[in-house]
Amino acid sequence: MHRKTAVEPLSESGSFLPHSARSIENLPSPILAVKMLTELATSPCAFAPPSPGPPLALYGAGNLGRMARDFLKAVDIVPIMVIDREARWHVQAPHWSDVRLVQPDEAAEAAKGELRVVVSVVTSPYVPLERSLHQLGFKDIVPFYDLAESFRDRHPLSNGWFALPLTAFDQARTAEVLAHWNDDVSRAHHLQFLAWRRLREEWDFAAGSIPDCTRFFIPEVTSTLRSDEFLLDAGAHHGSVSQAFVAQTKGLFRHIAAIEPDPANRAQLEVNLQSLLPDDLRVTIYDCALAQNDGVALFHEGLDYASQLSPTGKMKVVTRPLDALGLSPTFVKLHLEGTELAALKGSQKTLLANRPIVAATVYHNADGIWKTPLWLMQTLPDYRFLFRSHSWCGTGAVVYAIPNERVG
Repeated sequence: MHRKTAVEPLSESGSFLPHSARSIENLPSPILAVKMLTELATSPCAFAPPSPGPPLALYGAGNLGRMARDFLKAVDIVPIMVIDREARWHVQAPHWSDVRLVQPDEAAEAAKGELRVVVSVVTSPYVPLERSLHQLGFKDIVPFYDLAESFRDRHPLSNGWFALPLTAFDQARTAEVLAHWNDDVSRAHHLQFLAWRRLREEWDFAAGSIPDCTRFFIPEVTSTLRSDEFLLDAGAHHGSVSQAFVAQTKGLFRHIAAIEPDPANRAQLEVNLQSLLPDDLRVTIYDCALAQNDGVALFHEGLDYASQLSPTGKMKVVTRPLDALGLSPTFVKLHLEGTELAALKGSQKTLLANRPIVAATVYHNADGIWKTPLWLMQTLPDYRFLFRSHSWCGTGAVVYAIPNERVG
């Protein structure tokens, strides 16, 4: 059973198009999941990437808000204010020292009808937040990642993509993936992901809430960790996943191979890992980018955790398949801003030889709908496969592959 709710437009012109939310009580069985997929597959979507328009205000001064401000600066847009419920606390942060930072009820009444509020929050449901902002009088509200789609020719950030209607072939492959998840929570999270990407509907399964744990370290993974793990941290950024791995293993592990091609990120990664594990020979840092083949590719650097292989980049980096690096990981984490499937294809021999846990992000492009999980399901025998969404607005989605011999 499910209940569908929507925010009613408050303006007589009807210019505000609210997003809808659906609360679903029970987890979907394989049969029900396919029925729900049929509903999602070809239904029309009422939303599209918003074009640059009125003056912008950012809502949210957390990690995503800081990244959103940097993004807007990169595309020559200066928000006239930043809105946050904890504005009095965030105003002390150096990042916001030169910005007008206000609480929602402090935004000038006259400005509410003229501002486009760009919501840079994915750690909580979007629809209730949109509702509360509209009730305060804001009339133009969009998710940040949707706005970012309008600048893809200048900036490679791709978390706001819209999935096209599924062809019969796509629908059949997606149904195959839904049937092969190891649990109904995975089916629920996969459908939640699809509902946002296809229709911009926010589905919430009461019995399958977003897990309250560190991304990549769900209980099904942490319960299998041993004292001889070898972590491949691809897309290492500043080392937060490596740091979490050290904490989860209590420092008892065999090796960490961290891959980070962005020079600024890699410099901070080196500082952080040196501080955590001083002169530890069990840590190796690589400056290449994982890919399907050896080569050289354009890389868009300087984007913090959004740095990536992209035609918009000006820097050239060496690309290497994991199979060419001669490593024997037992835990492969891939967060590559959309090139995870290519990296997996360049890792096939390593995966088959070492049978590692695999945790790969799948929310940066449409490969996550079925291509990446199906490749894993067809390539890795005797594994269990899980899908978990770790945040809202179709983001934070990770596919986990766990060898059956690891499961007690």
